[in-house]
Amino acid sequence: MPPTYAVRKARKRPELNGKWNGPVWGAVETLGVASFRPESSDHRPMVQARLLYNADGVYGIFRVQDKYVRCVHTDYQSYVSKDSCVEFFVQPKPGRGYLNFEMNCGGTLLLYHITDHERTATGFKEYRPLPWDDGRTIAIYHSLPRVVEPEITVDTEWVLEFAIPFALLAKHIGDLGEIPGATWRANLFKCGDETSHPHWASWSPVDELNFHLPRCFAPITFAP
Repeated sequence: MPPTYAVRKARKRPELNGKWNGPVWGAVETLGVASFRPESSDHRPMVQARLLYNADGVYGIFRVQDKYVRCVHTDYQSYVSKDSCVEFFVQPKPGRGYLNFEMNCGGTLLLYHITDHERTATGFKEYRPLPWDDGRTIAIYHSLPRVVEPEITVDTEWVLEFAIPFALLAKHIGDLGEIPGATWRANLFKCGDETSHPHWASWSPVDELNFHLPRCFAPITFAP
């Protein structure tokens, strides 16, 4: 059975200050990004996440108890998955593709709209990297510096918090309809492809070493 998650309506707008146990996030249900692919190294960071929403958009926060932390990609749409990275993939409506929000621990974002996830030599069969005018609408808080080099090899906790406007999703997916009561499909990930101890973890298990598998997404329901 795939996991499920109830996205609660925020009583107060998240402030994007990384306060995992603060007044906004402290009582929110936690999900674990704990399904590691066997291809991973022996490094198994503890990764937790929480989601909320309000009339404006969906919010998330990751807390990562990590080691071997590295971050060198600083340009929008650069390959942040090679760094210590967390990711939120979301499919609001069937048949309209999904958006992949990939964020390294320094807050750099990669963002595509993927409508056919079949792999090709240049990426995917049908996809579009979203322009900076879209990317800059995503607010990201990161507790670590923008660049982490050399790699941090001791135990390190870091937090990344984000805000995604519903308007951005609707721009590419189409009318989202009523949010309260809606069920979308999503997955959350942690990776570090080019750290000294690469690893690949997900909330909903993936059945091959590939995060771009909509069949492995799981339901998230927006609580009334």
